[in-house]
Amino acid sequence: MLCLFLLAAAACRSPSAAGSGAIHVVAGENFWGSLASQLGGSKVTVQSVVTDPNTDPHEYESSTTDARAFADADLVILNGAGYDDWGKKLLAANSSTHRQVVDVAGLLGRKVGDNPHFWYQPDYVVRVADAITARYKSINAADSGYFEQRRADFTAALKPYQDKIASIKKSFSHTPIGATESIFVYMAGALGLDLISPPEFMNAIAEGNDPPASSVAVFHDQIAANQIKVLVYNVQTSTAVTTNLRQLASSHHIASLGVSETMPARSSFQDWQVAQLQGLENALSSGS
Repeated sequence: MLCLFLLAAAACRSPSAAGSGAIHVVAGENFWGSLASQLGGSKVTVQSVVTDPNTDPHEYESSTTDARAFADADLVILNGAGYDDWGKKLLAANSSTHRQVVDVAGLLGRKVGDNPHFWYQPDYVVRVADAITARYKSINAADSGYFEQRRADFTAALKPYQDKIASIKKSFSHTPIGATESIFVYMAGALGLDLISPPEFMNAIAEGNDPPASSVAVFHDQIAANQIKVLVYNVQTSTAVTTNLRQLASSHHIASLGVSETMPARSSFQDWQVAQLQGLENALSSGS
């Protein structure tokens, strides 16, 4: 049985990963996988685990296929801070003498209980990109020059994303907005927007809990009094409370913007983010 399992695991690796010496990368989430692919180019193969933008990533349950991928990986990238604890369990259950790990939360000095949506903080994205490149150079020192060039190329690829952030900040700094959960807290800060929704509400929804009644009342009153310009919501999580708030916002002619935790298929990190930022800019401009 052990031999059959090992043969099956080997068969699951692509020919390029098994035969060309490419670095085999497993990313817990596809947004980190996008960075890994762009930074590694032809020298890596990347497998992302959580890829469906139509489901709640907090509810993901790992499979035997994931276990095989973690066992074979040269590099594993996990978000950390409790966001993908299933990945930590797979690391513990599938030991490796050569595998390296990028724990994003650890890299950023964050822990369980902190807001785990690190990919919505532009400065964090740059730090993660630097860390991935450093790991590639550690694993394959002979191609360090190639990885340095890919890192420079990624800086250029991020320019439209960073330019859009700067543009929104210049035009709409201090504009009050609301958000149904903590997914947008980091980006709101980077954009200079005033996110005034009760933190207790946003954190509860992000953690899958019922928000305190007092926070629901405050949020309701903010919308009813037209104190926010835009309501941002997570398209991958919906509750009766958040749906009611979106309906209330609509009745008060407040624009709503849906953002996702998981990157859409056939996209890149920066294209996904620019599209969402453009939607936000349009919403902020409406009725101006």
